[in-house]
Amino acid sequence: MILRKLTINNKTMAHLLQLLFLFFIPTIVFSQEKVLDKAYLKCHYKYSYLKDTLDIATYDDLLILQIGQNVSKSYSYYSFQADSLSKTENGKKVWNEIFNKSLNEWKVHRDRNKWLNSFPHYRSATIVHKNYPEGKMTVTDAVSNERVRYIDSLDIQDWNIIDSVKSVLGYMCQKAECNFRGRNWTAWFSPDIPVSDGPWKFEGLPGLIMEIYDRGSQYHFSLVGIKRVNDELILFRKKPLKNSKYTILDRKEFLKIKMNRLTHSSSFMEAEDGISFGKDKPVYRDLIERDYR
Repeated sequence: MILRKLTINNKTMAHLLQLLFLFFIPTIVFSQEKVLDKAYLKCHYKYSYLKDTLDIATYDDLLILQIGQNVSKSYSYYSFQADSLSKTENGKKVWNEIFNKSLNEWKVHRDRNKWLNSFPHYRSATIVHKNYPEGKMTVTDAVSNERVRYIDSLDIQDWNIIDSVKSVLGYMCQKAECNFRGRNWTAWFSPDIPVSDGPWKFEGLPGLIMEIYDRGSQYHFSLVGIKRVNDELILFRKKPLKNSKYTILDRKEFLKIKMNRLTHSSSFMEAEDGISFGKDKPVYRDLIERDYR
């Protein structure tokens, strides 16, 4: 079967891609990066999640899923590009130019949420390496400026396949449901692409997950492009930055810290920067995994 080349069917997503490709810097394999596998398939997912449950505004991201024979990796394209820019002197210069220009646009932009989604800043820090080490899942993430690593399990969704179908990007997909760590999820997977994988931590269905969302669509992943690649390296960064280390945590411990940071964001920023951001405001959203409580 010949897979379709990368297809973007969302005008906004296409615009964001064009913006970032202008500042693309090729990946350099540094000594602190380990080659885990070589990808033969690359999927792009639009990832949207609500700012809070009382507001229809969303944060948008673009996730890349690299699929190899033994290992897969899911990560934010925008965070990867921002990280690449920061690694070279020229990149830092470009980054400062983008940042200064964006600050000026912020002052006059009518739709602040639209501005935020168009600005090429760090977004999701979560990087999921499935089947690394073998039979496990290694996740790297961040809270503020601290980089974190933890081990999770594979095959962690208990799916119920349902006799319902629809088309996604021209592929006929079948419906499946599961309850995963406090949320009820609906997935649409394609048996025509016999890869038991999907965005973020999702996997375990007899076909690639093309779209998946929780009840209420607070979190929504949808495939916007797929293509075959020729032995593209799947890398694991052994150190988050030069001369630094990951903080090793238990998954639930990390989630508790992350939620505490979200709930008391103003207090944390004032402590870190010495600038008052006012009182902490109520948070009307939860993490994608809710089983930390």
